[in-house]
Amino acid sequence: KLCGYLNKLGIKGPVKTWKSRWFFYDENKCHLLYYRTAQDINPLGSIDLSSASFDCKVENGEGVFEIRTPSRIFTLKAISNQAMMYWLQQLQMRRWEFCNAQSRFPVGSSQLVNEPLGGRTNVVDSEDFLPLVKTPTEAVGLKAASLPAPQTSTALQNISLKHPWTEIQNTVYNICGSKQLWGNNGNVFTFSEFQERPENPDEEQEAEVEAGCAVKEGTLEDGRIESRLTWVRKARWMNSGFPGFPEELTRERNPMNKVSVLQQQTLTLTEEVKSQKELVKLLHKALEAAQQEKRVSSMYLTAAEDKDRLELVRHKVRQIADLTSRLEALEQEKKELEQILTLRDSHIQELKEHVQLLMEKNHAKQEVIMALTEQMAREQSDPLQEANTITVETLYKQQEEIEHLKDDIEAYKTQNQFLNSEIHQVTRLWTSVAENEKALLMKCACLQARNCQMESKYLTVLRKLQEAVPGLPRSHAELVRNLIQEALQWDVKEKAEDGFNLNPVSEYDEYGFMTVPDYEVEDWKLLAKIQALEIKSNNLRSQEVVEKPLRDRWNNVGELTPSADLKSLIKSTEPPACRQIELDLPRTLTNNKHFSSPTSQLIPKLRRVLLAFSWHNPAIGYCQGLNRLAAVALLVLEDEESAFWCLVHIVENLMPADYYSETLITSQVDQRVFKDFLSEKLPRLMAHFEHYRIDVSLITFNWFLVAFVDSLVSDILLRVWDAFLYEGTKVIFRYALAIFKYNEEEILRIHDSVEIYQYLRFFTRMITDGRKLMNIAFNDLNPFPMKLLRNRRSMHREELEAELCELEQIKAAYVKERAEQGP
Repeated sequence: KLCGYLNKLGIKGPVKTWKSRWFFYDENKCHLLYYRTAQDINPLGSIDLSSASFDCKVENGEGVFEIRTPSRIFTLKAISNQAMMYWLQQLQMRRWEFCNAQSRFPVGSSQLVNEPLGGRTNVVDSEDFLPLVKTPTEAVGLKAASLPAPQTSTALQNISLKHPWTEIQNTVYNICGSKQLWGNNGNVFTFSEFQERPENPDEEQEAEVEAGCAVKEGTLEDGRIESRLTWVRKARWMNSGFPGFPEELTRERNPMNKVSVLQQQTLTLTEEVKSQKELVKLLHKALEAAQQEKRVSSMYLTAAEDKDRLELVRHKVRQIADLTSRLEALEQEKKELEQILTLRDSHIQELKEHVQLLMEKNHAKQEVIMALTEQMAREQSDPLQEANTITVETLYKQQEEIEHLKDDIEAYKTQNQFLNSEIHQVTRLWTSVAENEKALLMKCACLQARNCQMESKYLTVLRKLQEAVPGLPRSHAELVRNLIQEALQWDVKEKAEDGFNLNPVSEYDEYGFMTVPDYEVEDWKLLAKIQALEIKSNNLRSQEVVEKPLRDRWNNVGELTPSADLKSLIKSTEPPACRQIELDLPRTLTNNKHFSSPTSQLIPKLRRVLLAFSWHNPAIGYCQGLNRLAAVALLVLEDEESAFWCLVHIVENLMPADYYSETLITSQVDQRVFKDFLSEKLPRLMAHFEHYRIDVSLITFNWFLVAFVDSLVSDILLRVWDAFLYEGTKVIFRYALAIFKYNEEEILRIHDSVEIYQYLRFFTRMITDGRKLMNIAFNDLNPFPMKLLRNRRSMHREELEAELCELEQIKAAYVKERAEQGP
């Protein structure tokens, strides 16, 4: 058991005093309980160690350390530095054992949550910052309970004024226990009760330990605590060294030692009796007042007639008036005494000042006498002897100073070792708590993801019922409409009922894109709700795996050097693409809050990036679609120059030549290549399009031109861009085919060309599972060799150039014919 006497710093206003307290560690609650003495039954207070930290500073003094809890700082003092380090080391060990035992989750959690902390922290337990301190048996342990408590200068100094009732309870219990111990004859030196002792000394020691534990834990069940306390007191009396105990006398052979021991014990008991008498006097006064009140109440209750009761009341009123007059007289006397005391204080202050003046004069005279004496001694002594004396004194002082510094160095080393161990253990505890919190958040996210999936399935069922409303009875149709309206109001109710939400469905994502489409058609609002729940579910599930997306940023841009191009740029006029850029700025990413308003902060940055590109590449200047590429680069990179070089890299390196030229010839080529791949990879879908005369290039042309910006939700879009920036335009073909594969069955169920075009307008926004789409693009569509893509591009480019040449010839012939015909 960790227990022993420590001094606790008590602060009452400006007064700070050390009070001796018996401390006992409760391993069930990880609390450090403290009592006035080891024999008290009720604690004066406790210190919660589960969330506390420990500290010791050399400058505070020998044996002084601190326990810092979130609400208070406790300053304690041990009898020596060794005892202090023992307490600190043991408290660290007990705190770690308690926290480690508490940091487990109940059965039924996920495998990650149920994993023991020891397997997740990856901290070496054998890392010792401070060697194990030897147990100071004279100050720590249950044996210290039989020793007399450390005495203070006055008897009442050690009494806790903050806990008077606890002090009275402990005192009464100790008095009653002592009377039972002394017997009916009242002789404190009678030890007849101690004759019944266990024959085995080990059993006696074990009984003493159990009794001490029972005292501190305060378990009074079945009346067994009284006998245990009596046994502890017996052990204390047997070890106290009174002359009536034969073993103590045989141990102390020297008569002088016997006398000194008896004198010390007599003084100890005398001080204890004094303190007990003062408390008994307080109890007597309280008892007399209570008895007097009881007698008056009894007389009032036993009075036969109302006249007698009225007379008792009048008598009580006269007593009150008498006491009031006496109180006023005492108040007046108090004021007079205070005036006299003030006068005496002023007189004493004058006397003190006079004494201080005399002392200063005396001190000045002594200094003059000493100076003259030293001068005479120097004049009479040998100069060499004087120098030697000064050297010896200086050397002695330096040696003393060196010894003090060595002691300070050792103390600071010990302090540093303990603080390192404290930091190490607190860090381990914080890591454990952080891992537990992370595991709980992951489990909560998993549960929320499942909940979102269930809600999404429920809303899907409602949508199917919504489509079948025209064929339902009126009551059933009304019920379906009510359920749909209630489902659309879920978010509003959740916000009103509970302010905490781990991952709420926000209107915008971290880059500013709208997460929930704003459909104008009333029947599609339920579809938007389903999409929002799918997005939330996928985001929550993605938290179970740590994702670190790669974001390559363009650095190391060289310094500007004087050149003809730079000179022309400085003196240039408005670029020719300026007007078209200004027209396209308000139409850029209208579903993003950073570009939705003309006053948005990113609009001027986008304007400067596009103007800079038009000067950098005059062959292209500006093409519709570049605004959206630059806008995404600005959202992710946030820096104008980085976004500019990202746009340059996409147009000039990733995309084929003439992709953004005036004729967009390479973009048209890619559309023909894509139709070939669609026929090969998804023949059923392509046949369905041909049957209903659907030209997919009307939908996919914009996908290729802007790399799916404004088509996919932002989370999936940025994943596509990661692969696109790394591998090039082949990724666009893969994802375009994957999008059709993802929704193939839904499209095949539509048998009207107008409905197919209407579905193709927004079906990319319904894709919420980015991992599924990626798996289709990079696994299900294999093989997809780059060589085949280059060959197809080359073949279709020749065909397209021949068609364009033929068109130019037809156009020239038509112009020539019109010119010959005249106006």
